[in-house]
Amino acid sequence: MSFRADHDLTGTVARLFIHPVKSCAGIEVQQALLTDTGLDLDRAWMVVDAQGVFLSQRTLPRMALIRPQLRSDDLVLRAPGMLALHVALDRVEQPATVQVWDDTVPAWDMGDLAAQWFSDFLGLRCRLVRFDPEHRRLSSLRWTGGIEAPTQFADGFPLLVASQGSLDGLNERLLAAGEGAVGMERFRPNLVIAGVEAHDEDRIDELFIGTGEGEVRLQLVKPCTRCPIPNIDPATAESTPAVSTALRRYRQDPRMDGAITFAMNAIVREGTGTVLRVGQPVAANLRFD
Repeated sequence: MSFRADHDLTGTVARLFIHPVKSCAGIEVQQALLTDTGLDLDRAWMVVDAQGVFLSQRTLPRMALIRPQLRSDDLVLRAPGMLALHVALDRVEQPATVQVWDDTVPAWDMGDLAAQWFSDFLGLRCRLVRFDPEHRRLSSLRWTGGIEAPTQFADGFPLLVASQGSLDGLNERLLAAGEGAVGMERFRPNLVIAGVEAHDEDRIDELFIGTGEGEVRLQLVKPCTRCPIPNIDPATAESTPAVSTALRRYRQDPRMDGAITFAMNAIVREGTGTVLRVGQPVAANLRFD
């Protein structure tokens, strides 16, 4: 019998993404270590303004053009017209206090060279900071049902789960409207599953992943409401309203008071320390409520 064949849904891990620097480009990987805060090094760094408040593509679309590469001992950042910036994985400069949404958290400043690099490219004074692993920033207990689920600089939860079917359904609508198809990168997920119908992830309670090292159990807890970032072309940083316009026609979510949603936020219930790989089997039961 295949992995959990008696469940409502079965499929596979189709794609994995890590976004080392919040709101900069992501990295597609074939495998990633699962930690209690999500995929290892996902949203571990963040760009902040002179007041320590986080910056994102919402106001600075050019951040989409900053492309990271993770190597064994450093994070390499590249952007058009800029020399590569190398950020050591094992070194920080000085403590800082920063703000991400409503949370004020301790962090580590990555130094003047990194600050100047980001300031030059983005055109305003800013600094690069790294999350302080000694601090526990918890996901909303309202949505986790009281379960303490730590996260780093993600908007609110350790993982974002989407299905390939959901993207395919959106692209069918975009093409029918005379617009171009878009890539999954615009939605910034960590885990993409294949073999399920469009937006089946909306109704999943727990998602099981067979890893060969033990089972991973993720709980999908909150629909991901969508700001204008999916309208931004990650290759050019240009924004057009086509994606939001298409989603508004069929993805206004009553669970979120009519806000547009796409993909589901998830927390880690079991499997910390396990390696997720593309191609691993997944299974889930659907929630009908």
